Amino acid sequence: EFRRVLFRSGLIFGLLMLWEFGGAAAGEYMGGYLIEKSLSVDNVFVWAVLFAHFKVPPQYQHRVLFWGIFGALAMRLGFIFAGVAIINTFKVTLILFGAFLFYSGLKLLKTHDEGFDPSNSKAMKVFHRFVPSTDQLDGQKMFTRDKITGKKLATPLLAVLVLVEITDVIFAIDSVPAVLAVTREQYIAFASNAFAILGLRALYFLLADMRGRFRYLQTGLG
Repeated sequence: EFRRVLFRSGLIFGLLMLWEFGGAAAGEYMGGYLIEKSLSVDNVFVWAVLFAHFKVPPQYQHRVLFWGIFGALAMRLGFIFAGVAIINTFKVTLILFGAFLFYSGLKLLKTHDEGFDPSNSKAMKVFHRFVPSTDQLDGQKMFTRDKITGKKLATPLLAVLVLVEITDVIFAIDSVPAVLAVTREQYIAFASNAFAILGLRALYFLLADMRGRFRYLQTGLG
């Protein structure tokens, strides 16, 4: 149990960074960790909307979040290594990242949360066009078979998982450049993202029903 807590605690890992690599590395790690954790709060509320829309029971949400977070870690690894390589090759890219973050910050300040309808999203229209689906859940299964035709169909859990991964890509467009503004060390950048993402599932079950108390979230993130 102690090893599990040690592995999952991003703050304890920050202390290990301080012990092993010194204050500068630990400061970069904690900066990246706090940035990613803050930006992830908005992502958590998007998940809550998705689960509510597709009527996914709480006992099945764990499975979707497990694979969603696993996919997010893999994508962040690719984004970070690609971003560092681009910055090291083309120094002007860091300025472009900064300009993009400035633009996205202003956009958050000026726009208001108008709600999100997953059914009308382009991603779901493409998904249903190419993937035969059903609106009925079959336990924790991502796929099921039609009892009459025997045809293999995707359940709503797969649709939610696809949307979870797509939303993470969208949020990564903001968070990865922000973290790379703090550090260009690939190990530190990925470790800070990884520990922040690993705690998202617990953060979801803590904050999912508290969206009304975060009316100034967009302003704060902006």
